[in-house]
Order: sequence, then structure tokens, then C-alpha cells
Amino acid sequence: MLTWAEFEKVDMRVGTIIEVDDFPKAKKPAYILKVDFGPLGIKLSSAQIIKLYSKPELIGKQIIAVISFPPKKIADFISECLILGVVGPDNEIILLTPDKKAKNGDKIA
Repeated sequence: MLTWAEFEKVDMRVGTIIEVDDFPKAKKPAYILKVDFGPLGIKLSSAQIIKLYSKPELIGKQIIAVISFPPKKIADFISECLILGVVGPDNEIILLTPDKKAKNGDKIA
């Protein structure tokens, strides 16, 4: 079990995907995403979401991400945030998104 103090260290924010590229060096099929977190800047992430999402439909989509992890090297790429999603029955990822438009960088509570 986590303590409340431990949970408060997890910084989750709203961001908007502004760019999507293929990630051919990933072990499992994935995209490289550029996400705008408003005043917190633009961060890169890798996401294994190609089963359910095309590149064009991701542009402009708001997502929820953890931005308090240290950068993580994935193949030759450095991921700066963890985009959150639901793992479906066939390991497909369904992105967590706000149901109404939020400001980039808004904190998840």
C-alpha cells in the first residue's frame, strides 16, 4: 500500500499531443509522441498505442501523463513522461483523457 505522502509525489498532468512519429527501434510497435504541457514545457514519450490509434487521430488529443519520473532510455530514445492508459484484454492501451477540455499543464487530483 502507498501512503498518502508517497502518492502526492506522483505528478500527473494534462497535456496535448502535438506531434506523432513512428518508433521503429522499439521492441514492441510504438509511437514517439511530443506532448505540450503548457507552462511545464514540451515533453517526449514513447507509447505502445498503435493497435487502437492512428497518427492523425492523436494530433490535438489531450492525455494524462506522469511527469515526475526521471527520464528513461528506450532503445535510442529518452522518454520524459509516462502517458497513462487502460490495459485492455489483448494488451491494447486505451488512453486516459479528460472528458472536457483542460488547460495544458493542469494538475490531476
